[in-house]
Amino acid sequence: MGSFDKRMEGYIDKINNYLEEILPEKTIPPAKLHEAMHYAVMNGGKRIRPLLVYTSGEALQIDTEQLTPAAAAIELLHCFSLVHDDLPSMDDDNLRRGQPSVHIAFNEATAILAADALQSLAFHILAVDPAYRNQNNVPANLISLLAQAAGTNGMSGGQALDLAAEGQVLDQSELEHIYRLKTGKLLRACVLSVVCIAPPVSLEKRQLLERFIDAMGLAFQIKDDILDVEGHTKTIGKPAGSDEKKVKATYPSLFGLEASKQRINELLTTGLGLLEPFGKAADGLRRLAMTIAQREM
Repeated sequence: MGSFDKRMEGYIDKINNYLEEILPEKTIPPAKLHEAMHYAVMNGGKRIRPLLVYTSGEALQIDTEQLTPAAAAIELLHCFSLVHDDLPSMDDDNLRRGQPSVHIAFNEATAILAADALQSLAFHILAVDPAYRNQNNVPANLISLLAQAAGTNGMSGGQALDLAAEGQVLDQSELEHIYRLKTGKLLRACVLSVVCIAPPVSLEKRQLLERFIDAMGLAFQIKDDILDVEGHTKTIGKPAGSDEKKVKATYPSLFGLEASKQRINELLTTGLGLLEPFGKAADGLRRLAMTIAQREM
Protein backbone atom coordinates (compact mmCIF):
# COMPACT_ATOMS: atom_id res chain seq x y z
CA MET A 1 0.00 0.00 0.00
CA GLY A 2 1.38 3.43 -0.97
CA SER A 3 2.08 6.22 1.50
CA PHE A 4 -0.97 8.16 0.30
CA ASP A 5 -3.28 5.18 0.85
CA LYS A 6 -1.79 4.59 4.31
CA ARG A 7 -2.27 8.25 5.27
CA MET A 8 -5.85 8.26 4.03
CA GLU A 9 -6.59 5.04 5.88
CA GLY A 10 -5.15 6.58 9.04
CA TYR A 11 -7.27 9.70 8.60
CA ILE A 12 -10.42 7.62 8.09
CA ASP A 13 -9.69 5.62 11.24
CA LYS A 14 -9.10 8.85 13.15
CA ILE A 15 -12.37 10.46 12.06
CA ASN A 16 -14.38 7.27 12.60
CA ASN A 17 -13.01 6.88 16.13
CA TYR A 18 -13.82 10.51 16.91
CA LEU A 19 -17.35 10.20 15.53
CA GLU A 20 -17.97 7.06 17.58
CA GLU A 21 -16.86 8.90 20.70
CA ILE A 22 -19.00 12.01 20.23
CA LEU A 23 -22.22 10.31 19.09
CA PRO A 24 -24.64 9.64 21.98
CA GLU A 25 -24.58 6.06 23.23
CA LYS A 26 -27.24 3.94 21.52
CA THR A 27 -28.51 2.52 24.81
CA ILE A 28 -29.24 5.89 26.42
CA PRO A 29 -32.82 7.20 26.01
CA PRO A 30 -34.10 8.20 23.56
CA ALA A 31 -32.39 5.01 22.40
CA LYS A 32 -34.18 4.73 19.05
CA LEU A 33 -33.15 8.25 18.10
CA HIS A 34 -29.55 7.65 19.14
CA GLU A 35 -29.48 4.37 17.22
CA ALA A 36 -30.72 6.17 14.11
CA MET A 37 -27.97 8.78 14.48
CA HIS A 38 -25.32 6.05 14.60
CA TYR A 39 -26.94 4.31 11.64
CA ALA A 40 -26.83 7.50 9.57
CA VAL A 41 -23.17 8.24 10.33
CA MET A 42 -21.36 4.94 10.88
CA ASN A 43 -22.54 3.14 7.76
CA GLY A 44 -19.49 3.00 5.53
CA GLY A 45 -19.29 6.52 4.16
CA LYS A 46 -16.25 7.34 2.03
CA ARG A 47 -15.36 10.29 4.31
CA ILE A 48 -14.39 12.46 1.34
CA ARG A 49 -15.10 15.65 3.28
CA PRO A 50 -12.92 14.84 6.29
CA LEU A 51 -10.20 13.74 3.89
CA LEU A 52 -10.43 17.13 2.19
CA VAL A 53 -9.96 18.78 5.58
CA TYR A 54 -6.91 16.67 6.38
CA THR A 55 -5.27 17.03 2.97
CA SER A 56 -5.90 20.80 3.01
CA GLY A 57 -4.17 20.76 6.39
CA GLU A 58 -1.21 19.00 4.76
CA ALA A 59 -1.03 21.72 2.11
CA LEU A 60 -0.94 24.40 4.83
CA GLN A 61 1.13 22.26 7.24
CA ILE A 62 -1.41 22.26 10.09
CA ASP A 63 -1.39 19.79 13.00
CA THR A 64 -3.92 16.99 12.38
CA GLU A 65 -5.25 17.13 15.94
CA GLN A 66 -6.47 20.67 15.31
CA LEU A 67 -8.41 19.51 12.26
CA THR A 68 -10.34 16.50 13.54
CA PRO A 69 -13.21 18.34 15.31
CA ALA A 70 -13.86 20.49 12.22
CA ALA A 71 -13.66 17.43 9.97
CA ALA A 72 -16.16 15.60 12.19
CA ALA A 73 -18.57 18.54 12.30
CA ILE A 74 -18.55 18.76 8.51
CA GLU A 75 -19.15 15.01 8.17
CA LEU A 76 -22.10 15.24 10.57
CA LEU A 77 -23.60 18.02 8.47
CA HIS A 78 -23.10 15.90 5.37
CA CYS A 79 -24.83 12.92 6.98
CA PHE A 80 -27.65 15.18 8.18
CA SER A 81 -28.17 16.36 4.61
CA LEU A 82 -28.24 12.79 3.24
CA VAL A 83 -30.93 11.72 5.70
CA HIS A 84 -33.10 14.68 4.68
CA ASP A 85 -32.37 14.25 0.96
CA ASP A 86 -33.61 10.64 1.07
CA LEU A 87 -36.97 11.52 2.67
CA PRO A 88 -40.16 10.88 0.65
CA SER A 89 -40.82 14.62 0.51
CA MET A 90 -37.36 15.26 -0.98
CA ASP A 91 -35.60 12.80 -3.33
CA ASP A 92 -37.57 9.78 -2.02
CA ASP A 93 -34.65 7.31 -2.08
CA ASN A 94 -34.96 4.04 -0.18
CA LEU A 95 -31.28 3.08 -0.39
CA ARG A 96 -28.15 4.85 0.86
CA ARG A 97 -24.60 3.44 0.94
CA GLY A 98 -26.01 0.02 0.08
CA GLN A 99 -28.34 -0.04 3.09
CA PRO A 100 -31.98 1.00 3.63
CA SER A 101 -32.24 4.77 4.08
CA VAL A 102 -32.79 5.96 7.64
CA HIS A 103 -36.51 6.58 7.14
CA ILE A 104 -36.87 3.01 5.87
CA ALA A 105 -34.73 1.38 8.57
CA PHE A 106 -36.55 3.33 11.32
CA ASN A 107 -39.41 5.63 10.31
CA GLU A 108 -39.83 9.05 8.79
CA ALA A 109 -40.25 10.94 12.06
CA THR A 110 -37.17 9.32 13.58
CA ALA A 111 -35.17 10.09 10.44
CA ILE A 112 -36.10 13.77 10.59
CA LEU A 113 -35.23 14.01 14.28
CA ALA A 114 -31.96 12.10 13.84
CA ALA A 115 -30.89 14.48 11.07
CA ASP A 116 -31.81 17.50 13.18
CA ALA A 117 -29.81 16.09 16.10
CA LEU A 118 -26.77 15.49 13.89
CA GLN A 119 -26.86 19.10 12.76
CA SER A 120 -27.02 20.31 16.36
CA LEU A 121 -24.18 18.01 17.38
CA ALA A 122 -21.97 19.39 14.61
CA PHE A 123 -22.15 22.91 15.99
CA HIS A 124 -21.84 21.69 19.59
CA ILE A 125 -18.50 20.07 18.75
CA LEU A 126 -17.09 23.31 17.37
CA ALA A 127 -18.25 25.25 20.42
CA VAL A 128 -16.82 22.98 23.11
CA ASP A 129 -13.99 20.81 21.76
CA PRO A 130 -10.78 21.38 23.77
CA ALA A 131 -8.76 21.64 20.54
CA TYR A 132 -10.16 25.14 20.04
CA ARG A 133 -10.00 26.29 23.65
CA ASN A 134 -8.26 29.68 23.94
CA GLN A 135 -8.09 29.85 20.14
CA ASN A 136 -9.45 33.39 19.88
CA ASN A 137 -12.24 33.43 17.30
CA VAL A 138 -11.68 29.97 15.81
CA PRO A 139 -14.90 28.34 17.15
CA ALA A 140 -17.07 31.30 16.11
CA ASN A 141 -15.46 31.46 12.66
CA LEU A 142 -15.94 27.72 12.11
CA ILE A 143 -19.56 27.84 13.27
CA SER A 144 -20.27 30.77 10.96
CA LEU A 145 -18.58 29.00 8.02
CA LEU A 146 -20.56 25.78 8.48
CA ALA A 147 -23.84 27.58 9.15
CA GLN A 148 -23.49 29.40 5.84
CA ALA A 149 -22.59 26.16 4.05
CA ALA A 150 -25.75 24.50 5.38
CA GLY A 151 -28.15 27.43 4.96
CA THR A 152 -30.11 29.04 2.15
CA ASN A 153 -26.89 30.13 0.44
CA GLY A 154 -25.58 26.57 0.70
CA MET A 155 -27.00 23.05 0.93
CA SER A 156 -30.56 23.99 1.87
CA GLY A 157 -30.85 26.60 -0.85
CA GLY A 158 -29.28 24.27 -3.39
CA GLN A 159 -31.70 21.47 -2.53
CA ALA A 160 -34.65 23.86 -2.86
CA LEU A 161 -33.45 24.97 -6.30
CA ASP A 162 -32.75 21.36 -7.29
CA LEU A 163 -36.30 20.30 -6.40
CA ALA A 164 -37.75 23.29 -8.23
CA ALA A 165 -35.71 22.46 -11.35
CA GLU A 166 -37.21 18.98 -11.82
CA GLY A 167 -38.59 18.77 -15.35
CA GLN A 168 -37.06 22.13 -16.28
CA VAL A 169 -34.48 22.94 -18.96
CA LEU A 170 -31.60 24.90 -17.45
CA ASP A 171 -28.55 26.45 -19.06
CA GLN A 172 -25.05 25.60 -17.87
CA SER A 173 -24.66 28.57 -15.53
CA GLU A 174 -28.03 27.88 -13.85
CA LEU A 175 -27.22 24.21 -13.28
CA GLU A 176 -23.70 24.92 -12.01
CA HIS A 177 -25.09 27.52 -9.61
CA ILE A 178 -27.32 24.83 -8.07
CA TYR A 179 -24.35 22.47 -7.83
CA ARG A 180 -22.19 25.11 -6.15
CA LEU A 181 -24.82 25.53 -3.45
CA LYS A 182 -26.08 21.95 -3.08
CA THR A 183 -22.68 20.22 -3.11
CA GLY A 184 -19.93 22.78 -3.49
CA LYS A 185 -20.52 24.94 -0.42
CA LEU A 186 -19.91 22.14 2.09
CA LEU A 187 -16.86 20.98 0.14
CA ARG A 188 -15.64 24.59 0.18
CA ALA A 189 -16.10 24.61 3.96
CA CYS A 190 -13.74 21.62 4.19
CA VAL A 191 -10.92 23.71 2.76
CA LEU A 192 -11.81 27.01 4.42
CA SER A 193 -12.17 25.40 7.85
CA VAL A 194 -8.44 24.77 7.71
CA VAL A 195 -7.87 28.43 6.84
CA CYS A 196 -9.88 29.36 9.94
CA ILE A 197 -7.67 27.16 12.12
CA ALA A 198 -4.31 27.91 10.51
CA PRO A 199 -1.96 30.75 11.37
CA PRO A 200 -2.60 33.66 8.98
CA VAL A 201 -2.83 32.30 5.44
CA SER A 202 -1.90 34.61 2.58
CA LEU A 203 -4.74 35.90 0.42
CA GLU A 204 -3.09 34.31 -2.61
CA LYS A 205 -3.08 30.83 -1.05
CA ARG A 206 -6.64 31.20 0.21
CA GLN A 207 -7.88 32.22 -3.23
CA LEU A 208 -6.04 29.34 -4.90
CA LEU A 209 -7.65 26.86 -2.50
CA GLU A 210 -11.09 28.41 -3.00
CA ARG A 211 -10.79 28.20 -6.77
CA PHE A 212 -9.48 24.64 -6.51
CA ILE A 213 -12.39 23.41 -4.42
CA ASP A 214 -14.91 25.31 -6.53
CA ALA A 215 -13.70 23.35 -9.57
CA MET A 216 -13.65 20.04 -7.71
CA GLY A 217 -17.06 20.64 -6.15
CA LEU A 218 -18.58 20.94 -9.63
CA ALA A 219 -16.64 17.88 -10.77
CA PHE A 220 -17.93 15.93 -7.76
CA GLN A 221 -21.59 16.58 -8.56
CA ILE A 222 -21.23 16.02 -12.30
CA LYS A 223 -19.54 12.70 -11.54
CA ASP A 224 -22.50 11.81 -9.32
CA ASP A 225 -24.79 12.54 -12.27
CA ILE A 226 -22.74 10.28 -14.54
CA LEU A 227 -22.70 7.45 -12.01
CA ASP A 228 -26.49 7.65 -11.74
CA VAL A 229 -26.61 6.91 -15.49
CA GLU A 230 -23.71 4.48 -15.92
CA GLY A 231 -23.35 2.98 -12.45
CA HIS A 232 -25.06 -0.01 -10.88
CA THR A 233 -27.06 0.10 -7.67
CA LYS A 234 -24.81 -2.47 -6.00
CA THR A 235 -21.70 -0.43 -6.79
CA ILE A 236 -22.88 3.10 -6.07
CA GLY A 237 -24.93 2.10 -3.01
CA LYS A 238 -28.10 3.93 -4.06
CA PRO A 239 -30.72 3.38 -6.78
CA ALA A 240 -29.18 3.87 -10.22
CA GLY A 241 -31.27 5.76 -12.73
CA SER A 242 -33.24 7.64 -10.09
CA ASP A 243 -32.44 11.05 -11.61
CA GLU A 244 -34.07 10.14 -14.90
CA LYS A 245 -37.16 8.74 -13.17
CA LYS A 246 -37.61 12.00 -11.25
CA VAL A 247 -36.88 14.11 -14.37
CA LYS A 248 -34.09 15.85 -12.53
CA ALA A 249 -32.03 18.57 -14.18
CA THR A 250 -28.58 16.96 -14.45
CA TYR A 251 -25.51 17.40 -16.60
CA PRO A 252 -26.04 14.23 -18.64
CA SER A 253 -29.76 14.91 -19.17
CA LEU A 254 -29.14 18.47 -20.36
CA PHE A 255 -25.79 18.22 -22.14
CA GLY A 256 -25.11 14.51 -22.71
CA LEU A 257 -22.65 12.05 -21.20
CA GLU A 258 -19.66 12.96 -23.37
CA ALA A 259 -19.98 16.68 -22.61
CA SER A 260 -20.33 15.81 -18.92
CA LYS A 261 -17.14 13.75 -18.94
CA GLN A 262 -15.30 16.47 -20.86
CA ARG A 263 -16.42 19.05 -18.27
CA ILE A 264 -15.04 16.88 -15.45
CA ASN A 265 -11.69 16.61 -17.23
CA GLU A 266 -11.59 20.39 -17.70
CA LEU A 267 -12.36 20.97 -14.03
CA LEU A 268 -9.75 18.43 -12.89
CA THR A 269 -7.08 20.04 -15.06
CA THR A 270 -7.99 23.45 -13.68
CA GLY A 271 -7.99 22.19 -10.09
CA LEU A 272 -4.62 20.48 -10.35
CA GLY A 273 -3.09 23.56 -11.97
CA LEU A 274 -4.22 25.73 -9.07
CA LEU A 275 -2.30 23.52 -6.63
CA GLU A 276 1.08 23.98 -8.32
CA PRO A 277 2.26 26.83 -6.02
CA PHE A 278 1.87 24.53 -2.99
CA GLY A 279 4.43 22.05 -4.29
CA LYS A 280 4.61 18.56 -2.80
CA ALA A 281 2.64 19.68 0.27
CA ALA A 282 -0.51 19.48 -1.87
CA ASP A 283 0.10 15.91 -3.10
CA GLY A 284 -2.73 14.67 -0.88
CA LEU A 285 -5.15 17.17 -2.38
CA ARG A 286 -4.01 16.19 -5.87
CA ARG A 287 -4.68 12.50 -5.27
CA LEU A 288 -8.02 13.26 -3.66
CA ALA A 289 -8.99 15.47 -6.62
CA MET A 290 -8.27 12.59 -8.99
CA THR A 291 -10.27 10.25 -6.76
CA ILE A 292 -13.24 12.63 -6.87
CA ALA A 293 -13.13 12.87 -10.66
CA GLN A 294 -12.43 9.22 -11.43
CA ARG A 295 -14.36 7.34 -8.73
CA GLU A 296 -16.77 4.55 -9.57
CA MET A 297 -19.01 4.89 -6.51
